[in-house]
Amino acid sequence: ELERAMLDGEADLAVHSMKDVPAAMADGLVLEAVLPRANPFDALVSRDGRPLAELPAGSRIGTSSLRRRSQLLAVRPDLMVEDLRGNVDTRLRKLDEGQYDAIILACAGLERLGLGKRINETLRPPDFLPASTQGIIGLQCRQDDAATQALIEPLADVDTMAVASAERAVANVLEATCQVPLAAHAVLSNGKVRLEAMVGTPDGAQGVSAAGEAPAAQAVQLGERIAAELLENGASEIMANL
Repeated sequence: ELERAMLDGEADLAVHSMKDVPAAMADGLVLEAVLPRANPFDALVSRDGRPLAELPAGSRIGTSSLRRRSQLLAVRPDLMVEDLRGNVDTRLRKLDEGQYDAIILACAGLERLGLGKRINETLRPPDFLPASTQGIIGLQCRQDDAATQALIEPLADVDTMAVASAERAVANVLEATCQVPLAAHAVLSNGKVRLEAMVGTPDGAQGVSAAGEAPAAQAVQLGERIAAELLENGASEIMANL
């Protein structure tokens, strides 16, 4: 709807959570800038404050993400992962009402809403990789709209664009949607992008991963190479069986 509004001239700029932007954008639109990345990782929010390792077997964990489900069950196959939908307030209310023992949300969303104190544990690599571009805000406009592009140019964060480009390249090659348990996380250091990515089965029983690094100017090529490694190592079979 946002992209259609821009193409129809009803809007000049769209502000997105980047992990919700499809890898293949509509013709005529460009992702002109991204803002500095917030916390990219997932948060465990439990009803009694326990971290993941201390949750009893059979605890009910709420998430609607196949990626989160896959990584969670790979570490704790004794947990019960149940579907959870709604905005952040709705999800927290369902947790507090006792429908779940814990839920998994994005750290960035909680922190941006002033709810960072609800985070009981930040789920980090190597066991937990975030969604591609999680924690990044992107600014999208029409390709031929030089005026809007000039307005948002000062907001562009070059370092974040490098890691976003690497992560989005993985998703683009894999043609990944929210229905694919794909995780990708890139970090920029000393002019080089280090990228890790994985594809797993929803039950956490199988997973393939790949990692590598390249100069920031080659971020897209790095993402494409890592995606090719995933496919060669079995990601294609996992995705075909979904």
